[in-house]
Amino acid sequence: MRSWSQRFYKAGALYGRRNVISKARDSTKPWIRDLSLSPRRTAFSQPISDLERRISDIPLERFRNFCIVAHVDHGKSTLSDRLLELTGTIAPGGNKQILDKLDVERERGITVKAQTCSMIYNYNDQDYLLHLVDTPGHVDFRAEVSRSYASCGGALLLVDASQGIQAQTVANFYLAFAQGLHLVPIVNKIDLPTADPPRALEQMKETFELDPAKAVLVSAKTGLGVEAILPTVIEEVPAPIGDHLKPLKLLLVDSWYSNYKGVILLVRIFDGQIKAGDHIISFATGLRYIVGEVGIMYPGQTPQKSLRAGQVGYIYFNPGMKRSQEAKVGDTYTTVGAEKQVQPLPGFEEPKAMVFVAAFPVDQGDYAHLEDSINQITLNDRSVTLQKEASEALGAGWRLGFLGTLHCSVFEDRLRQEHGASIIITPPTVPFKVVWKDGREEIISNPAEFPDREAGKSGPYADLQEPYVSATITLPEEYLGKVIELCEGNRGEQKELQFFTATQVILKYDLPLAQLVDDFFGKLKSVTKGYASLDYEESDWRRSNIIKLQLLVNKEPIDAVARVVHYSQAERLGRQWVTKFKQHVDRQMYEVVIQAIAGKRIVARETIKPFRKDVLSKLHASDISRRRKLLEKQKEGRKKLTAVAGNISIDQKAFQAFLAK
Repeated sequence: MRSWSQRFYKAGALYGRRNVISKARDSTKPWIRDLSLSPRRTAFSQPISDLERRISDIPLERFRNFCIVAHVDHGKSTLSDRLLELTGTIAPGGNKQILDKLDVERERGITVKAQTCSMIYNYNDQDYLLHLVDTPGHVDFRAEVSRSYASCGGALLLVDASQGIQAQTVANFYLAFAQGLHLVPIVNKIDLPTADPPRALEQMKETFELDPAKAVLVSAKTGLGVEAILPTVIEEVPAPIGDHLKPLKLLLVDSWYSNYKGVILLVRIFDGQIKAGDHIISFATGLRYIVGEVGIMYPGQTPQKSLRAGQVGYIYFNPGMKRSQEAKVGDTYTTVGAEKQVQPLPGFEEPKAMVFVAAFPVDQGDYAHLEDSINQITLNDRSVTLQKEASEALGAGWRLGFLGTLHCSVFEDRLRQEHGASIIITPPTVPFKVVWKDGREEIISNPAEFPDREAGKSGPYADLQEPYVSATITLPEEYLGKVIELCEGNRGEQKELQFFTATQVILKYDLPLAQLVDDFFGKLKSVTKGYASLDYEESDWRRSNIIKLQLLVNKEPIDAVARVVHYSQAERLGRQWVTKFKQHVDRQMYEVVIQAIAGKRIVARETIKPFRKDVLSKLHASDISRRRKLLEKQKEGRKKLTAVAGNISIDQKAFQAFLAK
C-alpha cells in the first residue's frame, strides 16, 4: 500500500503535466513553449503584423532592388540614412550612418562591409517594396560591391559635386554596366561652397554617356532634393523578374555568424518562396538544412512568414549551420526534391588575398586569446586567409592574407578595439611565383621561404616572377608631372593618358603590386595634396629581378623581418633597416653586429660597441706601451666572453619598435 506522501506526489505530477500542456497550447501565454509543436506550426501560430500585411499586398511589379555606389567619402552612408528616414524605416535625427555597424566604420567614416535594408514607400497611392544596399567605396572591398550587384536591378551612381568623378567611380560604373544594371546619376554635396554641379554633370555625360537631364541634385547632409530620388528609382529601375509559383531558386549573397543562431545567410529569391520549416539543399555542397526563420532587414532582422520571388532577406537554419565554410557565397539553394527542375546560378568569383602579413602576440602567454579573437573575426570576414607560422625571434604566430592594405589595417583595428589584443604586425608583402627548373610553379607568400641566390647568378629555379596590377589614377592636370615621376620611380609602365575634362586627367599605369602596398597611396596623396584618387585591378605575373633581403644580428637571421624586394632597392632598404634597428637595440656586454644581406651579399652594416671597463683610469704618466698592453689584454678577454656568451638576447620591444609604422 502506497504511503500518503507517494499518493500526493503522483497526483501533483499528473496535475502539473496536464497544466503545463494546457498552458503551452494557450496562445495567450507565449512565454510557455509546447515542445511537441513542429517548427512549421510554431511559425504560423504568430499573428501577422501590419508590416507583413503591407508587404504581402505588394505584387512583384512594385519591387525595386537597388544599391548606392560611389568613390570613398562621396556620401553613400549619409544618403542611405536620409532614404531610411524618408520612408519611415528609422526615426529622423537618430544615429548617424545607421547601416555602418562596425565601430571601425563609424570611427574612420568608411563602409567596410555592404549592408542591406528593406523599405516601403508610397508613390501615387501605391506601396512599393524597395531594397537598398549600401556598398563600400574603397578598392580593397570591390568583391562586396560585385556581390551587391547580383541582388539589384539598378544602382545610384553617386558623385561628389566638389570633387567630380574619381577613380573608383569609373571602376564601379564599368562593373555595373557589365552586369546590365540601370544607372541613376546622383550629384551629392551641392550645399558645399566648393560644389560645382554643372562640371560633375558634364563629366558624367562625357565619361559615361549618362543624360544630365535625368540626374538628381541632392545634399544628403541637409536633405535637400533627396525626396526626388525614390520616385526616380521607381520610374527608372526595372522590377525584378521571377515567379513565386515555380520551384525555389535562391542565391546566397552574403553571410555572417551569430553565436546563438549559427551562420545567417543573406539571400536573393529568384523563383518560388521560402518559409520556416522548409527543407532546402545546397547545389555547391549537397548538404540539406531545415529553415528555422526567414525575414528582412528593416533595418534590423525582422522575422516574416515567408520570402517570395524578387525579395532580398535573411534566413537561418534549425539546427543551425555551425561552420561558416559551408556557406559558399554565390551558391544556389532549392527545395529538397526539386534539384532537377532548377538550373543553378553562375555564382561569384572568390576574392584572392593580395597582401600578406605575419602577426604575433606581444606576449606569448596571450597566444590562445589572440587565436580566439582572430578566429571570431574571420567567421564574418572569410576573405582573410589564415595559416600558422613560427618565428625564432617572435615566437608562434600566423600568416594572414588580405585583399589590400586598408583591409589589413581595418582587421588590425578590429582586433585591438573589439578584443583588446596586443599584436605585432610585420610590414605587408605580396606573393611571388617561382618557376623551378623541372617546370613546376610555386606561389610563395612567406618571404622566409623564398630561395636564396647570389646577385647576378641563377639559383635552382628557371624564373622568378612578381604580380602586376593595372592602376587607374584620376588627378588634376597641374599635378600630372609629379604623379608620372612617382609612378616611374616605382617601376611603373605607362599605358594610357586621357584628358576627360579640360583640367582632369585619367592616367593608367601597370605597377608592381609590391610597390603599391609600400604606401604608394599615401605618397600619391602627398604629391597631389589629396586631390588624386586610385583604383587598381589584378593584371598578370611578370619576370623580375627580385631578391630576398634579410636582417642578421651577429650572423643570425631574423626571419620575421625578411622581405622580397627588387634588386635595385636592396641596398637602400638595407641601410634603412640596420640604421633603424640599431636605434632600438640596447648596448650589450659585447659587440653586436647588425647586417642587411641581399641574397648572399652584405649590403649594409652597423655595429653596437660593447660596454667596457676603463682600464686606463689607474694610469697617470705611464708609457704608451703600458697603455697598449692593458688595452690588448682587455681585447683578449672580450673575445673569450663572446665565445662563451654565444647569441645575444634582444628584447621584444626592439622588434615592436622596428616593425612599427
